[in-house]
Amino acid sequence: MSMGKKTVVVLFGGVSSEHEVSLVSAGSVINNIPKDKYEVMPVGITREGNWYYYFGDLGNLADSSWEQDKNNLIPCFISVFQSQGALGLIKQRQLGYVGIDCVFPVLHGKNGEDGTVQGMLQLADIPCVGCGMTSSAVCMDKAITNALADSAGIAQAKWLSVMKYDYDQNPDSFAEQCGRRLGYPCFVKPANAGSSVGISKVKSMAELAAACELAFKHDQKIIAEQAIDGMEVETAIFGNDQPTAAAVGEIVPCNEFYDYDAKYIAGTSQLHIPARLERDKQEEIQRLALRAYKTFGCRGIARIDFFVQKSDGMVLFNELNTIPGFTSISMYPKLFEAIGVPYPDLLDKLIEFALE
Repeated sequence: MSMGKKTVVVLFGGVSSEHEVSLVSAGSVINNIPKDKYEVMPVGITREGNWYYYFGDLGNLADSSWEQDKNNLIPCFISVFQSQGALGLIKQRQLGYVGIDCVFPVLHGKNGEDGTVQGMLQLADIPCVGCGMTSSAVCMDKAITNALADSAGIAQAKWLSVMKYDYDQNPDSFAEQCGRRLGYPCFVKPANAGSSVGISKVKSMAELAAACELAFKHDQKIIAEQAIDGMEVETAIFGNDQPTAAAVGEIVPCNEFYDYDAKYIAGTSQLHIPARLERDKQEEIQRLALRAYKTFGCRGIARIDFFVQKSDGMVLFNELNTIPGFTSISMYPKLFEAIGVPYPDLLDKLIEFALE
């Protein structure tokens, strides 16, 4: 038995286009972590990149008003001294340290889900919930993910990627390749944005240039992918060396595709858990998900999205999310609830996998 409670820092906010979603996810995580086992320290990162230990009302997270709650904020940082395993706190120009056992990054998108925070925690020798630095970085970059999936023989949509500099030299060459390799409609996405930000569905060559321009606002590298006519399904995974796949869920988007608005704002996309598929097809999806999880070196957590092609029922890998949404209505906790793992137990297991 462990002595006393473990101290877990829940990191939220972040310098990312997904700052708001992180705040909502973190509120749910903090409220549901079993308090008999863990002492939770909420640490928020502002859009400007300032770190604060926040000990005020958690109701202030969702609308960002926690940042104005100055009496309940202490500037802080993760100490990268390996011997320390600590959070540094700066009070009245005095420096103090609090020992911490684990960090749970509930940060979506850049500067949080992409290996940056994970690398810092590795330097500090502090356990981190979820994937480590390399797999976080690999899964954040869609071009690298796709290249690895190809090399591992994991079936997916046809795709192309291009750097901004190369595209600017010759936009017509990229357009010609898209037409030849992918056809229309296709999707154009930033390689590293995260939650469906900057994505366009391109129905003809005439729309391609504007879509590329939008995607380049979010990243120096973009990808184009063939549009798949199929059902959108996803499964959730947890574990380290012997990962477990949860139920398979199906999404019926309210928009033309499951974009940022459909995911987080409109809230009218329908979810079916389990997905409306034969049992053996669901098992195939779970097997493929576990294979992808291991191929990309994931640990702790991932949500893996697939398409089931209408024409032939083929399962195609879409993407892997290393810090999926954690709100109470998010797919990740719901898929585990469906196999009998309630939300608080799920969080407890994720922290245990990190401490392992």
